[in-house]
Amino acid sequence: MLATLSSESVVEPLEQPVTSPHKGTLLIVDDEEGPRQSLRVIFKDDYDLLLACNGSEAVDLTQKHNVDVVVLDIRMAGMSGIEVLERLKFVDPNIEVVIMTAFETADSMKQALRLRASDYINKPFDISTMRAAVAKAMERRSLANEVASNLQRLRQLQADLQQTKLAEELVRTRGEIYASIIHDINGPLTVISGQIQMINQRIGEEAEIDGEDLEVIKDRLKRITRQVTTCIEISRRYLSFLRQNPTETVRVWVNQILGDLGELLRSHPSAKTHHLIIHPLAEDVTALINGTDLIQILLNLTLNALQCTAQPHRVEISGQLLDRPLDLAQFQDGPEDRCINCDGFKNAPPLLSLAVQDNGAGISPEILPRIFEPYFTTQPRPRGTGLGLCIVQRLLKEAHGALHVHSKLGQGSVFTIYLPARMASADPAFKL
Repeated sequence: MLATLSSESVVEPLEQPVTSPHKGTLLIVDDEEGPRQSLRVIFKDDYDLLLACNGSEAVDLTQKHNVDVVVLDIRMAGMSGIEVLERLKFVDPNIEVVIMTAFETADSMKQALRLRASDYINKPFDISTMRAAVAKAMERRSLANEVASNLQRLRQLQADLQQTKLAEELVRTRGEIYASIIHDINGPLTVISGQIQMINQRIGEEAEIDGEDLEVIKDRLKRITRQVTTCIEISRRYLSFLRQNPTETVRVWVNQILGDLGELLRSHPSAKTHHLIIHPLAEDVTALINGTDLIQILLNLTLNALQCTAQPHRVEISGQLLDRPLDLAQFQDGPEDRCINCDGFKNAPPLLSLAVQDNGAGISPEILPRIFEPYFTTQPRPRGTGLGLCIVQRLLKEAHGALHVHSKLGQGSVFTIYLPARMASADPAFKL
């Protein structure tokens, strides 16, 4: 039942069974007892009611309850109806407000419309008109609630979808990393296998080893140890990536990497029928990149060049130090050219340029745009995994380097990488 009301008191919502469906909450705001109670009688069976005798109480009730529609007198003592309307919209921008007044003016109507009042009714009001105005306001509020609810569900679905995509991306990325580990370790493992075969051929069934044979075996064991160390470095590198631990800035002497590359490829099956030339730098420099990453980049590029055709051909690796920034305007994608990571490239001298050039068959304009896609390969499986150039792209991006490819059918290809570098004279404290 409705409690007895003084001119300053607030009537609590009419009691109803807990199991009753929500009918909508209507707040009646009027500083006159008569209109307030008249509206209570009209709507007591239709909605859950709240009554307020001034603007402050109306705002307070709106903050405490989920009010759908407000019937508001525009002229009240203290806070005016327009001011109450503005504050109600601040509490809940979607609340519907029906204004009623005995003193209609053009200015008050403009203010009410500006603040998005749903209707404007004159006193004394017609019951059917008031019922229709409140019913229309309730319908608009219901639609707004439905839209808000659907929007919230949509945002939740989008968040769930995003989480699912992130999870799928993590699985995909880790899968690519695991495949990359196998791909990268395959190079040194091939060398290790070749060295072990040579040792077995050398010693055969010998019970004792001395002299020249002993020295050869010692040399082969040193090479195997070096390749095992490379495998360990590769595994550590990928484990660090999987754990998302940022790698500190490192440097490596370029001529040592070129020497290690030659060692890796000396016994590699892909180099046996071709002519591989590796030119050391005239003056050694340090490149600002992880040493394992640089050797993986050069190894992948060189193996691609060696395997571009089965016909005997030449593969040449050379480098130089650049003392001025690159003119990136010249590095544009085209039928014979492809550029990688120019946007993330630290184009500040000194820069190291390393080129892997072959005189093989070249790459067709149709294939060139796809060569850095994961798992794309023109080699028959299992020989080609389609991961080598994808790995090159990722490692260069991490090192803020860039790559330019120029290839012409029938003439061969040149893959040139660019990396931040340091002159030996400017880096005397750095030791391997």
